Amino acid sequence: MNRKKGSFAPARATISDVAKAANSGKTSVSRYLNGEYHRLSDDMKQRIEAAIIQLNYRPSQMARSLKGGQTGLVGLIIADITNPYSVEVMRGIEAACRQHGFTLLVCNTNNEVNQERHYLQLLNGYQVEGIVVNAVGMHEDALGMLQQSSLPMVLIDRKIPGFSCDVVGLDNREAAILATEHLIQQGFEAILFLSEPLGAVNTRIERLQAFRDSMAAHPDLVAEEAESALDDNAALDTILQKFNHHHRGMRKAILSANGALTLQIARTLRRLDLRWGSDIGLLGFDELAWAELAGVGITTFQQPTYQIGYAALEQLLKRILGADEPISEQAFSGKLIVRGSTTR
Repeated sequence: MNRKKGSFAPARATISDVAKAANSGKTSVSRYLNGEYHRLSDDMKQRIEAAIIQLNYRPSQMARSLKGGQTGLVGLIIADITNPYSVEVMRGIEAACRQHGFTLLVCNTNNEVNQERHYLQLLNGYQVEGIVVNAVGMHEDALGMLQQSSLPMVLIDRKIPGFSCDVVGLDNREAAILATEHLIQQGFEAILFLSEPLGAVNTRIERLQAFRDSMAAHPDLVAEEAESALDDNAALDTILQKFNHHHRGMRKAILSANGALTLQIARTLRRLDLRWGSDIGLLGFDELAWAELAGVGITTFQQPTYQIGYAALEQLLKRILGADEPISEQAFSGKLIVRGSTTR
């Protein structure tokens, strides 16, 4: 039913209203709301409870939190919420928040500078107690703002040069060595490590260095490296055409540095009428939902992303509670899932 002009919704009940209805003082109501039941008589507790029900009183959680110096809020800044890696990490963080009674505020920057600045300021305004940052793709000025922040913070996946902060992620060296050695054991004679532009992203650099070290132990094999932006179809076409052409007659494979790039490589191979598993091998970091459905299936290196997210939040809570232990780096092991794209 439409409300008549000049009419108003009932005013929200206040703590004073509850105290008046219960024939008590506001201090007693506050004690009840804070769970200090031992400081109230049974009769007082019953009167306050009845008054709360009668008035449909709902305390302002934010006001209570700010008064106590705690908001129970944790911020998560991610560069790209469409990335399957980020989604799984977020699931782990959210589960840990629920387990420990915190509420998660998720901020997707979409790799945009203005959004990064905006969300950093917003989270400070909401007085979050700490921040988890999935910094891959973040711009340098945003990272600078993070460095200046006094908030407890944990980084996921990417380290920030010169910034002393807890980091949780994959053991990139171990993972890249396992992936490379698998390709070598499957008889591939020429292997291309393909990554997005390295920049200062330590995950990409560490994986590339491990690839180099593994291949150096096999001087009879061909090791190549290339970089390509995700949206540069022409560059990917050129890289893969050259690699395929220069090593005709050889068993060759591509090692993709992350899941988003693996998808682009798969699309490019189809466009070039090349079949993974027969014409060329393909192994990609990150397990993707469609990998087992793609023809003969694509071999992937699965990261324990849910566990990484969960561990990051638990480490952040330690800092929020005042832990002054040395800065830590938790590196998780992953799992190679072998499919037809790399088997003989």
